[in-house]
This record gives sequence, C-alpha cells and structure tokens, in this order.
Amino acid sequence: MIAGLCDRRFGIGADGIMFLQNKDGYDFEMVYYNADGQPSSMCGNGGRCIVAFAKFLGIIDAETDFLAVDGPHHAKISATGDWVSLQMIDVADIHKDEEAYVLNTGSPHYVAFATDLANKNVYADGYAVRNNDTYKANGINVNFVEPSREGYFVRTFERGVEDETYACGTGVTAVALAMAKHHNQTGSIQTPIKVLGGDLNIRFNYDGNRFSDIFLEGPAKLVFEGDVEIGD
Repeated sequence: MIAGLCDRRFGIGADGIMFLQNKDGYDFEMVYYNADGQPSSMCGNGGRCIVAFAKFLGIIDAETDFLAVDGPHHAKISATGDWVSLQMIDVADIHKDEEAYVLNTGSPHYVAFATDLANKNVYADGYAVRNNDTYKANGINVNFVEPSREGYFVRTFERGVEDETYACGTGVTAVALAMAKHHNQTGSIQTPIKVLGGDLNIRFNYDGNRFSDIFLEGPAKLVFEGDVEIGD
C-alpha cells in the first residue's frame, strides 16, 4: 500500500510517507516509511515537515517534543509555521572508508567529496556505493559534497528511495559533522548547506570527540491537502 501511494505515476508520488499518531508522554509519534514500503530509519527533513504538520493541525504551538524511530526529538517552529529547527541525536562515532566519512545521524550516511557536483551522475555513483560489498546488505545513504561559498553544496542518493532525493536532512547533518571533523573545527559551529530542494542550516557543538546540540534548520511548506481512496 505504501509503495503504491508513493508511486509517481499511479499513486500520489513521494519519497516516503509519514504518519502522526498519539504517544503517551509526547506531543505525538512520527512513523515513517520509505517509498519502497519498508519502515525507515530517521528522516530529518521529514521530522521538520511533521512538526509543521502538527502545528497546522493545532496539536502544537511554538515548541514540541515528539518520538521518532531513533528516539525523542525537540523542535521549535516559527509563528508563521514556515521555519523549523529540529534537534537531532548526538553523534560520537565517525570513521573513514578510504577518503569518505561514515556516520549515523539517525540514518547511516556515507560522505564523499566531489567536483563539478552539479553535473555529477549521482544516481549511478550513489547506486554503486550503496550496493557495494560493504553496504549492500543494510544499505547506506550516499552524500556527495562540494564547497560552496560559505558552506557546501550536497546531493544525496537515498536508500529505500533508491534514487537521488532533492533534500536529505540526516544527510546534510552528516555532511556538516563530517566537514567539521575533516577541517579540525571545534566549538559552536554553523554550516549552511544548499541542496537541490533549497537551503538548510546545521548548527552544533563539537568538542573534538562528540557532536552535541545538533539542530537541523530550514523551511517547511504546505504544498497541498486532499483525500485518497485505498483499495483492498
């Protein structure tokens, strides 16, 4: 059913579907499925969007605490409901696979440098990494990064979607952390990142061993609302 709804020709069309449900002790619980119909690990931009959805429904106001697959999350949303700041999980484990960085920001990510990223075949190159002997069994999201002005330009091949996505929240978070480690930056850091879907900001603290107080920030916009009939 999920895969059918996500189909871009015969369904609604989506990279995944989120469900907002009641959860004792929290404002709500976020349940997310990838476009292939399988339960997913954390979706960062999805988390921002479901916060905006909760505000749209009147469930929350300016702040919220909700539960996702990777644990509790805190978030703030602007009065106009179009800018969301979402706290991500702390990260301590980050290692290298040759020249790339590998880490988990709620979902597993592979971060590799690229040149002429605007013209890169992200599908082919990302597919090759995601399906190599190391990552094929469990899959991994593959992020290609290139310096851009004061921040970075990022494109992502996402497992589960099995294609490039225009914005991956856990992916840009992974990139920001990996770049801080790569450049030996510590302290309070802000990293603006441009993706095909728009502009995001990641801010965090890094003491040289652990990344904490990580926030993924960016816009969330209501595109449409409607009804769909689900067959047998």
